[in-house]
Amino acid sequence: MSASQSDRARAFRALHERPGAFVIPNPYDVGTARILAGLGFEALATTSAGCAFGLGRPDGAITRDEALAHARSIVEATPLPVSADLENGYADAPEDVALTIRLAAETGLAGCSIEDATGRPGRPIYDLSQAVERVAAAVEAVQGLERPFTLTARAENFLHGRPDLDDTIRRLQAFETAGADVLYAPGLREEEAIRTVCASLGKPVNVIMGLAGTAFSVEQLAALGVRRISLGSALARAALGEFLRAAEEVRQRGTFTFAERAVSFAEVGRHFQQSRP
Repeated sequence: MSASQSDRARAFRALHERPGAFVIPNPYDVGTARILAGLGFEALATTSAGCAFGLGRPDGAITRDEALAHARSIVEATPLPVSADLENGYADAPEDVALTIRLAAETGLAGCSIEDATGRPGRPIYDLSQAVERVAAAVEAVQGLERPFTLTARAENFLHGRPDLDDTIRRLQAFETAGADVLYAPGLREEEAIRTVCASLGKPVNVIMGLAGTAFSVEQLAALGVRRISLGSALARAALGEFLRAAEEVRQRGTFTFAERAVSFAEVGRHFQQSRP
C-alpha cells in the first residue's frame, strides 16, 4: 500500500465530513479523468455505463475484471481519489461481494458503490434481507483493509420501476445500520423526496444529476441535505450525443459545421499537461 493511496482515501473521506455538498463527476476514460482533474474537481467516480459504452456494449454488460481494470486506469490517471461504480458487486452471494471489495481496494480506489439491483429483469431488486447481508459482507471486507475505504450502498428501486419511497428509505436505513458510509438512491427527481431521504439518514447521502427531471443546482441540493452529487453516465452520454449529431450531419447533410464546436488541440493539451499524476 502506497502513502499516496492512503492519502487519497483519507482525503475522500474528509470530503464527506465537511459542510455543504461536493460534486464527484464520472469520467469514462483516462483523457476525461485528466480533463476533470484539470478543471479543479476534488474526486472522481467511474461509470459502469460509460465503461461499457467505450467497449461498444450496453450498460450492464461488463465483467468484474473489466470494471476493475477500467477503475485502475482512472486511479492512475490523476492524483485525485476515485470511487468506483461496481454495480451489484458482480455477484449475488455476500462472500463474493466481499471479494469484489477486496479486489477493488487493490486497484488503489478510495471507495466504491454496491447496488441492491440483481441485473435480472424478472427480479430486479434483491429481497431486503439478502440486500442487507450483501452490504454487511462488504462492510466486513472494508474493515479488514489497511486503509480507509468509503463504501456507498445503493437502493435501486426508482431505476427499476419501483418508485416506493418508503421501501427505499427502509433499505437505506438498513444499509446504514449495516455500516455503509454513504447512502444513495439513484432516480430521485422530486425535491421533497430528496429532502425526506436525507432527513431519514444519519450518514452522507449521494444523489445523481443528469437524469431527466433532475434540474437542481449544487446549492439547492446542499440545502436539501445532500452531501455528494454524482453525474453517472451523463457526461459520457453528452459526449456520445455530440458525436452522433456530428456524424449524422456529415452523413445526412454532407456538411461539417460541427467542427465549429470542437475543442482546440491547445485547450485539450493544456488540461492533459496540468493534470498528470
